[in-house]
Amino acid sequence: MRFVLAIVVTFFSVQCFAADWEENPEIKEFFRRSGVTGTFVVYDASSGHFAGHDQRRSKVRFVPASTFKIPNSLIGLSVGAVTSVDDVLPYGGQDQPFDAWEKDMGLRDAIAISNVPIYQELARRIGLAKMQEHVSKLGYGNADIGTSVDTFWLDGPLKISAQEQAVFLSRLAQDQLPVSVEIQQSVRDIVLQDQGENWQLYGKTGWENAPEPGVGWWVGWVVKENRVYSFALNIDIRKPSDAKKRLEIGKASLKALGFL
Repeated sequence: MRFVLAIVVTFFSVQCFAADWEENPEIKEFFRRSGVTGTFVVYDASSGHFAGHDQRRSKVRFVPASTFKIPNSLIGLSVGAVTSVDDVLPYGGQDQPFDAWEKDMGLRDAIAISNVPIYQELARRIGLAKMQEHVSKLGYGNADIGTSVDTFWLDGPLKISAQEQAVFLSRLAQDQLPVSVEIQQSVRDIVLQDQGENWQLYGKTGWENAPEPGVGWWVGWVVKENRVYSFALNIDIRKPSDAKKRLEIGKASLKALGFL
């Protein structure tokens, strides 16, 4: 099993790292003016081309934090831990850092407010063995979930790079994951964030160690004129006010590239 896992992880890493890269000075300037350190990458699946800022960092793996809610949803539906994104899960009755989290809800509502206890309950229902099997099957990052089924995406050991996030999400956007088409469609539906006349924007944020300093994420994809452009941004969050810069820099970068 470990040999197979190593082959899968290596395959997707090579796919990411061997692709062409174009450094974009305008995106670099967005980061400079915002006063944060990080990377932004867009992946064009049709050409295998990456564009963005800081290629070196784009290959560095970090804890995915709440961006893992996307694969967690896929796995939960695949193993029958829930039968739909609207099946209600209990939050557990304990005090939470946000009042909005203190409510039973389905994945559709939970992912919109990044409700951690709901997704921890989902992970416990999936179980450690099935979770490891499916994380490996998806080729997600280092595919290492350790021994704690409800914290591995928050505290590690699971880690993933921005390039790997972009490739994974490109596959989800195009029904290319080893999951049923119906399940992939259900998960795409709950991460749709915005749309216009000829484009749709899908995304999910994440913040390791929130509300304390840590790595912040914004990942997703744009479908424009039937082409898929997946993206991933991560930054070092040093103070709470840095968190809003994830979407600010990300959306400015997508506009600069002509995708929004």
